[in-house]
Formats: sequence, structure tokens, C-alpha cells
Amino acid sequence: MKVLNLQCEHQHTFEGWFASEDDFQQQRDRGLLACPVCGAAHVLKMPSAPRLNLGTPREEGSRLPADAPKAPQAPAPELQARLLKAMREIVAQTEDVGERFADQARAMHQGDIAQRNIRGRASPEVAMALIEEGIDVVPLPDLPAIKETLQ
Repeated sequence: MKVLNLQCEHQHTFEGWFASEDDFQQQRDRGLLACPVCGAAHVLKMPSAPRLNLGTPREEGSRLPADAPKAPQAPAPELQARLLKAMREIVAQTEDVGERFADQARAMHQGDIAQRNIRGRASPEVAMALIEEGIDVVPLPDLPAIKETLQ
């Protein structure tokens, strides 16, 4: 079993487990891989190295100098996992009204229909109009993977 560090085009990092390097290549080429955070299908294998614990501390001279350039940091996997969990909870506790979001939000605000937790799609302009009308709106990213469980 080969554990690979993977990254999507939006810099979300995650692990993938494969029978071999060829298995990874075949799954990627067939479009079977997708980012568990955003669903992006463009996935790259990131460099990784095995960790060798030899039981001795590193030599003082082996550290990078303080002014050495640092590699860009992706969000911590723990943060990604918490964000994904929160998004799944929102999906589970709200009704998807799709393109009817603005109409439904206005109708609830005006008392025409019963209050309930909804989510849907609206353009940035429509969302701003709702906010100006005094309707609470929280923009969320559209993450297709939040409805599915991770393997």
C-alpha cells in the first residue's frame, strides 16, 4: 500500500492510498480522483520523503538559516477537516431551495411563509440586495464533496 500526499488546484492537501504508483496514475488518468474538500478533479502528487527516526537529535549545523525562504503553507489538515465538518453540518440542518433562495428569504423575512433554515444560490448582487433589506445572508462556498463521506 502506498500513501501519497496529494494536492488539488486550489491547494487543498490530502492523502490518497493506492496499491501502487501505477494504480495512482491509472485512477488519475481515468478521472477517478477528486479533492475531498472542493471536488476538483485536477489532483497532483506532492513530493514527500519518509521520516527516519534514528533516535538522535539533528546536528546544529543541519538547520536552515533563519533568513531562508519558506515554502508557501497550505491550510493545516486539521483546519480543513473542521471546515469540512462544519459545512456538512450546515448541509444536514438546512433545506436547499436552489435558485429560489432570494424569494424564499424575502418571503420568510416578510412573514409570508414559516421561518426555516435554508440555503441556495444567489448572485453577489442579489445577496447584497438581501443584506440591504435587512435579511441575514451568509455566503458559503459551493463544495460538492460535503454531501459525501470521505473514504
